[in-house]
Amino acid sequence: MIGILGGMGTQAGLDFCNKLAVLNRGKIDQEYPLFLLYNKSNIPGRPESIGLHTKKLSNKSFNKISKKKYNKVLNSLMTGCKLLEKNKCKFIVIPCNTAHYWFDDLQKKINIPIINMPKEVFKFTKKKCKKNSKIGLLATEGTLKTSVYKKFFENDYQLVEPSQKIQKLSVNKAIKFVKMGNVKAAAKSIKPAIDLLIKMKCKKIILGCTELPIAIFAFKSFKKVKSSKIFLDPNLILAQSAMVKHTN
Repeated sequence: MIGILGGMGTQAGLDFCNKLAVLNRGKIDQEYPLFLLYNKSNIPGRPESIGLHTKKLSNKSFNKISKKKYNKVLNSLMTGCKLLEKNKCKFIVIPCNTAHYWFDDLQKKINIPIINMPKEVFKFTKKKCKKNSKIGLLATEGTLKTSVYKKFFENDYQLVEPSQKIQKLSVNKAIKFVKMGNVKAAAKSIKPAIDLLIKMKCKKIILGCTELPIAIFAFKSFKKVKSSKIFLDPNLILAQSAMVKHTN
């Protein structure tokens, strides 16, 4: 059984479950994959817990506050994973990119494997793109700041991020709109960021926040999502990897 730690955000977790089901559509109920979704929506905000909004504090005071916030998120993620582990899940997936900042410390505390989403996206990209290609990355400021993608991509690809202005006016807004349930506004907001990365000749664009595929593909068929020539959807890639592991 696949364990899914969701709630970051709720729609992103449901989007992952839908992709998992559609990718592995059966003719009868019994042919669909077994999975358990824990929609743990009370996990503290990930971007807010990694020092994005720093105040003027001494290094000692700031480090103390940062560590406390880091551990609060880690303990909440661990509680969620432990529940999935207790319920006989074979492995765990976390449909949230920013949460992978806690991946290494979290895996040490859990006795079953956790599939690393950014790592799976990197492995998928290696099959699709030549080395040293430009790869765009749209994500939360937390994901960008903590280099959860950069550490996998930096030796093989040129990872391109939007400017700070576009990040705030386009990407951040789009993510916020999806969380609020306003998908049409999100789709409109994310367009300038996409246009910029295409203009910069990126071969692929990673939708490195699980809200972004919802903004871009909400009104398109699943066939178009799967066959997209420019976008890399981490939720879709993670769903594919989860099924491979599930059937092995």
